[in-house]
Amino acid sequence: MIPFDRAWPYEIMMGDVYVSECPFCHADNVLIPLKPSELPDIRDGKKKLLVFPCCYGRVSVIDADADYLLTDTRLRR
Repeated sequence: MIPFDRAWPYEIMMGDVYVSECPFCHADNVLIPLKPSELPDIRDGKKKLLVFPCCYGRVSVIDADADYLLTDTRLRR
């Protein structure tokens, strides 16, 4: 079972990866520096440091599915 306190939803639109809200500063519709072509590598076990461009909050993405990025940091309370 996915620990939802460490997961964050994402969307792919026109070849870019977006999150609807930043988990740190709560900015809306944030374009994150992650390419859709990197998602299969993350699913296969490669970790990816993700720095949110709005507030420079950092998380390590350790897994991904079609809807959520699983991180090593607790994002929800």
